[in-house]
Amino acid sequence: MNQPIYSLVIPIYNEEENISEMYRRLSHVMEKLDGEVEIILIDDGSRDRSLNMIRELHQRDRRVRYLSFARNFGHQIAVTAGLNFVQGKAAIVMDADLQDPPELIFSMIEQWQQGYQVVYAKRLSRKKESWLKRFTAYCFYRILQILANVDIPADTGDFCLMDRQVVDILNAMPERNRYIRGLRAWVGFRQTSVYFEREPRFAGEVKYTFRKSWALAIDGIISFSRIPLKLATFVGLLSSGIALLMILLVLYWRLFDPVSPLIGFTLITIAMFFMGSVQLICIGILGEYIGRIYEEVKGRPIYTLKETGGFVNKTEI
Repeated sequence: MNQPIYSLVIPIYNEEENISEMYRRLSHVMEKLDGEVEIILIDDGSRDRSLNMIRELHQRDRRVRYLSFARNFGHQIAVTAGLNFVQGKAAIVMDADLQDPPELIFSMIEQWQQGYQVVYAKRLSRKKESWLKRFTAYCFYRILQILANVDIPADTGDFCLMDRQVVDILNAMPERNRYIRGLRAWVGFRQTSVYFEREPRFAGEVKYTFRKSWALAIDGIISFSRIPLKLATFVGLLSSGIALLMILLVLYWRLFDPVSPLIGFTLITIAMFFMGSVQLICIGILGEYIGRIYEEVKGRPIYTLKETGGFVNKTEI
């Protein structure tokens, strides 16, 4: 196989119902591309037949290469691993559930050939997703744009094309808590978008549960904003001002209105709960940042590989 021009990076986690259809649609796309292609499938510790199906694809088509994690490390780490191994001049990241339509790759390549180094897919709508999912996603992206110190485009996921120069910079970044779409925006370069209607999953269950989506959202905010720390300081100052005001009011009531029903156990209890909640919120915000510092300084590898297929002169990271 000649040096590939395009590298497709696709994380896989329990996607046995989607792999065959994904490969079929990708095959049609690859036949029409103007250069060699490699497909890098990253098995993120799947518990179904996904890894066996990936091995079969590799045996049938030498353009298919794969990595298999020793356990589940998460979607963002799987994307990171795939980018570590790409050999093409352009890397295209997409999901295996076909919510990212492979046919959009042509539009991305067209923009890349016009000189853009990052081309991200922007959702116009989310078909067959609950109103709660759509509402929370809408709110999160707008909040992130307000808080983040870089311009992270709203309504975009990891579905994108990145030039080799951008990929090399991402691979050189040592951080462990990786929010790919944020890092992609942080590197700069010429960036543009292509629009698409997000289809429902082809088959199977949604892998990004509310808990995982919440964790990803927190990672995005903490990784690209210090405003929560400043907010903790502001809340602390505000609570101190309220506490001082309450002290003055209690003294006033004690001296001039000793029979006031606001004096006594009720007022003390309210004040205790209020101050306790403020302290816990601030400690929680600090804990999120300190926890990430702790993860960074341990220096462990961000993933371990138990098996690879189709790669030459690559070692485990």
